[in-house]
Amino acid sequence: MASAVILLSGGIDSATTLYLAKKSGLRPECLVFDYGQRHEREILSARKIAKAARAACRVVSLRLPHKKSALLDKKSPLPAGRSAGEIKKKIPATYVPARNLIFLSIAASYAESVKAGAIFIGAHTDDYSGYPDCRKIFFEAFRKAVAAGTKAGSRIKICAPLLDKKKCQIIEIAVRLGVPLEKTWSCYAGGAEPCGVCDSCFFRARAFNELGIVDPALGAVRKKGKLS
Repeated sequence: MASAVILLSGGIDSATTLYLAKKSGLRPECLVFDYGQRHEREILSARKIAKAARAACRVVSLRLPHKKSALLDKKSPLPAGRSAGEIKKKIPATYVPARNLIFLSIAASYAESVKAGAIFIGAHTDDYSGYPDCRKIFFEAFRKAVAAGTKAGSRIKICAPLLDKKKCQIIEIAVRLGVPLEKTWSCYAGGAEPCGVCDSCFFRARAFNELGIVDPALGAVRKKGKLS
């Protein structure tokens, strides 16, 4: 069975991407990044999702030489409840400079070393189009860089299967694939339960409301007092 490297963050998008890779017949090798973010809650979720998917999981620890992001600096306020239109006009404070470029570069190195044929990332341009490293033009450029700068070259595919999907469409795909949504984590704040205020919570809640279904993660909070 051919293998694929999956960038797994613990959120809905990356979890769905993992299950899409599995559905396509690939053996997933998950990479989870501990990069000095505000909290480790998403890392815990990523581990649980990988376990549920029976996928190999490695945590890569690194520290960026700056804190130029609200996701790195706990003293910086988190953006709350903005519309997708507002985000398109201005790059959010939660943007981490070149994060996807760094993560994908490490994934490319790992993919080449284990002879994986593809790298999967759960980026999408609906709600988060304010991030320059979530845009189609970025992934096209990175594909060319991998082809030119690695021994494996163009044999390593860069796959962003959710790139043109809306958040509610991603959730629909997740439900069909049996993704354990109750184990996912989206909140930027990283408390015992989602804050319900930050951008990420806002877009997640809006998507579930559009679909008319209850967020399983919130159901787990109410039932157990914490996420499962």
